Amino acid sequence: MKIQTKNKIVIIGAGGLGKGIAQLIIDLNKVEDVWELLGYLDDDINLRGKTVNNYPVLGQIELLADRKFHDVYAMSAIGLSSGRIQIIRKALEMNRNLRFPTLIHPTAIIGEETEIGEGTSVGAYAIVEPGNRIGSHVLVHYGTTIGHDCVIEDFSTVLPGTNVSGFVKLCYGTYLGTNVSVLPGVEVGTRTIVGAGAAVIHSLPAYCTAVGVPAKLIKYHDEVAASRMGGE
Repeated sequence: MKIQTKNKIVIIGAGGLGKGIAQLIIDLNKVEDVWELLGYLDDDINLRGKTVNNYPVLGQIELLADRKFHDVYAMSAIGLSSGRIQIIRKALEMNRNLRFPTLIHPTAIIGEETEIGEGTSVGAYAIVEPGNRIGSHVLVHYGTTIGHDCVIEDFSTVLPGTNVSGFVKLCYGTYLGTNVSVLPGVEVGTRTIVGAGAAVIHSLPAYCTAVGVPAKLIKYHDEVAASRMGGE
């Protein structure tokens, strides 16, 4: 009988989100035991040698340059979109062979004709209706609902309990806080941040922060500085 070789994987980031990604991998292994979680990489030197959720913090991200990590998968557990952009760039500088899985929790519901990119995770009890296009390195947290025919571009973040209606577009690096509601047909611009509990009833421009019910723009970000960090 042929023994199946497990895929080795590391989590970049040992904070609360890192714990959540570890639990997602654990839950996937209960269905089909295909992942060997080696531990975490984190640039916080105070975490080195410690364990998080029973897995070791192996060291800083520079370890990815080591030969023993040549064939591993990596999953980013950096919640803020701008930080995730930076860390993925850095990881690929360390290891051009690095691969990024698509992790979908066994309890999530994924509709037909939905595309989900590499490095993207979909959490427990999330509902993704048919016809969606979800990019790479996107975080769709637990208990979220994504309506039909949406476009969610790379490095976007959708926090727990958020409800995104149909025909919505979340542009590159969008960040939706916990329990946000987005009405049908709305577009949220590149790198825009929407505060927790907001209701987005009209489209929002790029590089801004919006809060409230209904969501109102309260400030613009420095677009030049943001673009230097990897925005489009």
